[in-house]
Amino acid sequence: MNVYADQVRQQILLILQAWGMPADMAVVTADLMVETDLMGIDSHGVSMLMMYEEMRLSGALKLQARPAVVRDKGSTALLDGGASLGHPVSSMAMNLAVDKALVHGVGVVGVRNSHHFGAAGVYARIASGRQTVLGTNPLAFAAPAARNRPFVLDMATTTVAAGKVKVYHLNDKQMPQGWVVDDAGKAVVDPHQGMDYVFKRPDGGLTPLGGTRELGSHKGYGLAMMVHILGGTLTGGSFSPIRNRSQKQGDPDNIGHFFFALDPTFFREEGEFQNDMDDVIDVMHQTPCANPEEPVLVAGDPEALAREKRLREGIPIPSRLEEHIREICARCGAEYVLQEI
Repeated sequence: MNVYADQVRQQILLILQAWGMPADMAVVTADLMVETDLMGIDSHGVSMLMMYEEMRLSGALKLQARPAVVRDKGSTALLDGGASLGHPVSSMAMNLAVDKALVHGVGVVGVRNSHHFGAAGVYARIASGRQTVLGTNPLAFAAPAARNRPFVLDMATTTVAAGKVKVYHLNDKQMPQGWVVDDAGKAVVDPHQGMDYVFKRPDGGLTPLGGTRELGSHKGYGLAMMVHILGGTLTGGSFSPIRNRSQKQGDPDNIGHFFFALDPTFFREEGEFQNDMDDVIDVMHQTPCANPEEPVLVAGDPEALAREKRLREGIPIPSRLEEHIREICARCGAEYVLQEI
């Protein structure tokens, strides 16, 4: 079924508050989650409620905790997420990085002791033209233009994000080859088996960017390591292969993030960077394409188009996900408010 965005936002908010998250933090989290769904990133929005419930029940997620500033010096800062969801602390960090960039030309803010924060691209969009590199091995970059939509690259350092497997599982749809491999390095296309390899089993799993695990990809692993070093090692966040050796029930995951904001006016006169970005984007859009009905898109275009469509037609909620949300509401006492358009 399709549901209007305001209802999806309200449903997320009701569940988060029933779980005990402070109202202001729940509003920020719900806004970012529904924005993710509007952009067509179904793997990182409302469907994450299932995983968040598991994390909460295990004791690893401390939803009442508020972000705290650990270090703040010049153009840099370090925040602690308190083992709560990553959305509030990440929003705070990105905005702080932008504020520092406006003063110093550059703002660098790290986050430690966080959890899953949704889609990296929503934080790049907060900056509206700044650059951001974030942990748990997604990578997002945004640059503004004067007339065109901002250029927004939002990618994983694996062939696909783990949440994409979950979307195929919820829709009972066979996965493409090359996303997930089993313990022998062979392709897994069954989405339910894929869920086990990605989320439950230590062997097999997602393939690295640039090639399957069977073939190997030093570039893909190198990119993933670069993002971890910035978002994890530098901030004091954990490295999951090491953490998993000693992590006990209820221990926080201590996920780290890294936010980098840059003010173009420290390099160019006001508006010059945006105007040049327009020229670059226009050239890309005008590139001849093989199919006239499928024009060339630049990073950020698919999400913007999806957002326009979903604001009109609603956010699709697969029946399996709708059933999970009903069950979550029943368990926590939140009102179920989703209605098909």
